[in-house]
Amino acid sequence: MSDSSSEPSRSRRYRWMWLLVALLVVAGGYWFFARGAAPQANGAAAGRPGMGGMPVPVKVATVQKAPLDFTLKAIGTVTAFNTVTVRSRVDGELQEIAFTDGQKVQEGDLLAQIDPRSFQVQLDQALGQQKQNEAQLQNAQRDLARYQTLFKQNSIARQQVDAQAALVQQFLGSRKSDQAAVDNAKLQLSFTRIVAPISGRLGLRKLDRGNMINASSTDGLVVITQTQPISVLFTLPQAQLPEVLAQVRAGKKLAVDLYGRDDVTKIATGELMSIDNQIDVATGTLKLKARFANEDESLFPNQFVNVRLRVDTAQALVVPTLAVQQGSVGAFVYQVDDDSKVHVQPIVAGRVDGRRMAVESGIAEGQRIVTEGLDRLREGAKVEVMSTDGIASNAGAPGSTASANAAAAGQPAASGRRSPH
Repeated sequence: MSDSSSEPSRSRRYRWMWLLVALLVVAGGYWFFARGAAPQANGAAAGRPGMGGMPVPVKVATVQKAPLDFTLKAIGTVTAFNTVTVRSRVDGELQEIAFTDGQKVQEGDLLAQIDPRSFQVQLDQALGQQKQNEAQLQNAQRDLARYQTLFKQNSIARQQVDAQAALVQQFLGSRKSDQAAVDNAKLQLSFTRIVAPISGRLGLRKLDRGNMINASSTDGLVVITQTQPISVLFTLPQAQLPEVLAQVRAGKKLAVDLYGRDDVTKIATGELMSIDNQIDVATGTLKLKARFANEDESLFPNQFVNVRLRVDTAQALVVPTLAVQQGSVGAFVYQVDDDSKVHVQPIVAGRVDGRRMAVESGIAEGQRIVTEGLDRLREGAKVEVMSTDGIASNAGAPGSTASANAAAAGQPAASGRRSPH
C-alpha cells in the first residue's frame, strides 16, 4: 500500500520540477536577447550623426522701408441711394404693362397705363361746367356795363348797379373754381400713366395686366432701386474714430475697398462720403457711408461685403506678418546673421496691413529674418537659406492670415510655432 501511494506523489514532484526548469529557460532567454539588443541600439544611435547639428532649411525676407497703408476693416451693407415703390395714385384697371422685370429705366419712362376713360369723362364734365359759367360771366359783365351807363343818366338806382357788380364778382369766383376743377380732372387723367419717378433698375412686378390697381394698396406695382451710383453703410468702433475724423476734417478723401465673402476678391473701390452725427450707445459704434460708381453693377442692395477703409499711408520698416512670433518676450522675429545662425530678436510691432506689418523698433533695415521653417528653430540654431522673399506691395492683397490677425491683436500665433524660453 505504501509503494502505491508514494508513486503518484513522486510523479507530481517531477511535473513541478520540469515546470520550474521551463520557466528558468524562458527567463534566461529573455534576459539574454534583451541584453544583446541594448548595446546594438546604443551603437546604432552613437554611430548616427546628430540631427541637432544639421542646418535647418528656411526661407528669409529682408527688412525694407516701404509705404504701409493704415486700413480699418468692417462689415458693410450695400444700400441703394434711392428706393421707390411705384404705386398708383388713382384706382382703375391696368390696361398695359410697359416694362419687363429687371429692366433699367430712366426717369419719366412709361411703366404702366390705367384705363383712362372714366377720368376723361370727369375732365369733359369739368370743361362743360367751365364753359357754362364763362358764358354767364360774360353776360353779367355786359349787363353791368349797361347798368353803369344808365346810372350815369340817372335812369336806374345805385342799388341795381351794385347788385350787378356783385353778380359779376360771383361769376369771376366761379371761373377760378371751374379752372381748378378742370386742372384737377387733367391731373387725375395724367395719373393713369404710371411713369418712373427715378432712374434705376426695376424689380419683379407685383400686378399683371387686367388687374385692378388701387391707390390705397401698399404693395404697389414694382420697386425701383437706384444702383448707379450706390452706397455702402458700415460701422467702426468709437476708439478708431479719432484717426478717421482727423483725415476727414483735413479735407482728405479716404478710399474704401470692398471685398467679397471670401475677403480675397476685390469687388469695387470708392470713397468715404459721410459720417453719422452720433454714436450708438448700445454698440459704441458710429455709422459711415461710402459711395461707389458701380459701373459694372456688381453691387446689389442689401448685399453684405467686407469693407476696408484706407485711413493713411506712411513709410515704415516692413516685415512679413508670418515672420512675427509671440512668446514670453512678446513679439519677436528670428534674425539671421552672417554666419547663418538665427537669433531671437524682440520687436515692437506696429500696424498690420494684410500680409505686412510695420515694426517700430527692434530691427534695422537690411536685416534678414526667417519667414518659413520657424517651428524648428531655437536661439543660435544653424540654418540653410533656401530662398529670399521680397516684401511685395500689399496693394490689392487678400485678407490677412490667421497669423496676421493674431499678431495684430497681440495674441500668440498659430499652434505649431515655438516661442523662445
